[in-house]
Amino acid sequence: MSTLAQTMMTAARSSDSGLAGPGELDRYPYADAPGVDRVSAPVWESAEPELGRVGRRAAGSRGRGLHGQLVQQLGQMIVSGDLGADRPLVPEEIGQRFEVSRTVVRESLRVLEAKGLVSARPNVGTRVRPVSDWNLLDPDIIEWRAFGPQRDDQRRELAELRWTIEPLAARLAAGHGREDIQQRLGDMVEIMGHAMSQGDSLTFSRADAEFHSLLIQLAGNRMLEHLSGIVSSSLQVSGAPVTGCDRPTEASLGHHGRIVDGLAAADGTAAETAMRQLLTVHPEVERVVPAPREH
Repeated sequence: MSTLAQTMMTAARSSDSGLAGPGELDRYPYADAPGVDRVSAPVWESAEPELGRVGRRAAGSRGRGLHGQLVQQLGQMIVSGDLGADRPLVPEEIGQRFEVSRTVVRESLRVLEAKGLVSARPNVGTRVRPVSDWNLLDPDIIEWRAFGPQRDDQRRELAELRWTIEPLAARLAAGHGREDIQQRLGDMVEIMGHAMSQGDSLTFSRADAEFHSLLIQLAGNRMLEHLSGIVSSSLQVSGAPVTGCDRPTEASLGHHGRIVDGLAAADGTAAETAMRQLLTVHPEVERVVPAPREH
């Protein structure tokens, strides 16, 4: 096994470090802030009473500490519809409900604003924006939709986007003689094979995600590269339509290997065909993408 494979497998098994404890941040020092209109304030019953309960996904993938957890919690509530469009978000209310500092609330709302989920205006305050304003290509929003009421639509849309993006990326990548990236792609296939033999699905999935990200990078199209986060998010969303990427099998490994072979031979058609075969949904689940077309 290569040094790279050993490194990835070790990293995959390492656990996330702990979160900052609730006592480490200053709190809102009041029970009721004067002058705050609470008539239309959000109802928080659906939220967890403590941010620490948001879970490992929030801590591990979206930033550590209370800031990352608050972004995760509020984002999930907005995307799920618990906080509907045009709903006011009162910072003081959020700070008291989740027992976090002003700074944590302010920075979290800024992150959500950058994602298009909320807007802050003078004399109006912070309000939830309609779905049409959301950055639906943002990896966080993809994840939140995939685990909320819109999960079926999100997974179908992800599969359709991958079917559009990745075969084209494979064809384009075959025209670029970047031996360093091609070697890295080969390394990922080696890691996936070793992880599969060891029953290590976590290392397999991480190597798989890097494989697809590198492939899009190799395509040499900056606009496609900008969409690589979609592919990474799709691979991380459990319960998606079962493609070759979702199953550590010999067939999946073979498709990945044939993509690498097509790139090495500068055969765009072969690389594209292998990618389409890899992305074809298995017959035992509902098909959400068309079958590979003949070339």
